[in-house]
Amino acid sequence: MRVFLLFLVFAFSIGFGGNVGAEIPMILPLKQQAQVIDRLLEDKVKTVLPEIMRKNDIDMWIVMAREYNEDPVIRTMLPAIWHAARRRTVLVMYDAGDDLGVETLAVARYDVGTVFKKSWDKDLQPNQWARLVEIIEQKKPEKIGLNYSNHYGQADGLTYAEHQAFLNALPKKYHKKIVSAETLAVNWLETRTPSEMVIYPQIVNMAHNILAEGLSEVAIQPGVTTTEDLVWWYREKIQSLMLDTWFHPSVSIQRADKEKFDHLQTFDKRPAENIIQPGDLIHVDFGITYMRFNTDTQQHAYVLKPGEHDVPDYLKQALKNANRLQDIFTGNFKVGRTGNDVLAMSREQAINEGIKPAIYTHPIGYYGHAAGTTLGMWDSQGGVPHTGDHPLHANTAYAIELNASTFIKQWDKEIRIMLEEDAFFDGEQVQYLNGRQKQFHLIPRQNKPVLAD
Repeated sequence: MRVFLLFLVFAFSIGFGGNVGAEIPMILPLKQQAQVIDRLLEDKVKTVLPEIMRKNDIDMWIVMAREYNEDPVIRTMLPAIWHAARRRTVLVMYDAGDDLGVETLAVARYDVGTVFKKSWDKDLQPNQWARLVEIIEQKKPEKIGLNYSNHYGQADGLTYAEHQAFLNALPKKYHKKIVSAETLAVNWLETRTPSEMVIYPQIVNMAHNILAEGLSEVAIQPGVTTTEDLVWWYREKIQSLMLDTWFHPSVSIQRADKEKFDHLQTFDKRPAENIIQPGDLIHVDFGITYMRFNTDTQQHAYVLKPGEHDVPDYLKQALKNANRLQDIFTGNFKVGRTGNDVLAMSREQAINEGIKPAIYTHPIGYYGHAAGTTLGMWDSQGGVPHTGDHPLHANTAYAIELNASTFIKQWDKEIRIMLEEDAFFDGEQVQYLNGRQKQFHLIPRQNKPVLAD
């Protein structure tokens, strides 16, 4: 499997250089997207669910939600044509053992897709909670996992009212069998399957092509186009392609002036509209959503001054420093290491090499800021409690997000090269899903590729 994935990643990374005019991979019609989503879900339930339930020693997992108040986990288990839970939707997953595998039941008025079979006839048993208790009595689980968590919002989807109603209906003898399904839910959300990883690099390829087009003369006219113009160009472009985004893009500028870098301004507080000028270093943070998967990318472009044909060497060196920080960081990924361990050792190594690092990497998948191992936050470089203590697992995906600060003598100030690229950890090494930025986008284009392994 690993050799196949490496070949796949390599094939996609050499196939796209981030040039204007590169074609966006085919975006499927909605019907075909739905078919793919449902196929991937069926495959994951069969191949991943039994393993993670046994790993967490939970033989019954109950996920429930009321309509339009979805548990973050149930959203990933609904069929593609369901935009929300219906009335109250209760999914029961019961591990019947190695021979029978995991039974998937729906205590609902309908089948929930092809995976969860209807297991409640309201005419025979009018009370939905009573029917759920009947199933529990039949299966006699040792542990009943529910989605409540102090540390992961995406594993804390069980509402107070649903929890109380369930406990009121459940015989007292089963109350002691209830446990938090926090780690089980996180494992479900963070694990990527081989089938998913055939598709994910293509989605990142889409994002890279859109990003590159925006960082070109197609979208930018120096002296006219503002940072906010470019932000909304991305929003319009995404919508025109019938794609979606999980966050509003951001565009910022660093240039040879006296203004110092402000992280909050770059990612949160919107500065006043800033007109893009020759000599500017442009930064974009951008992501798309397609077939339930998300991307998250940050790259840079340089606006050539009259007479220039390439980026100044001092900016090239700054990018090299950031690329080196990526190498240091991803080289420290190891199954079982916590995010805080990887963060600490990577920062120490980078500082020893003369690089000024900031690392704030997060899992990615069904959600942009997904559940799993957190590897730093921009304002928590000493480690992140709880989510940073979650160990790395094989077959997980991350937005490798970080920056390296470099003092630019010619500008008499420090700049930050902020990079973010989606990557897959197969348990042995980290591979970028569609390459990473190793050269700046140039405005206007000089037909130089910007992505590489």
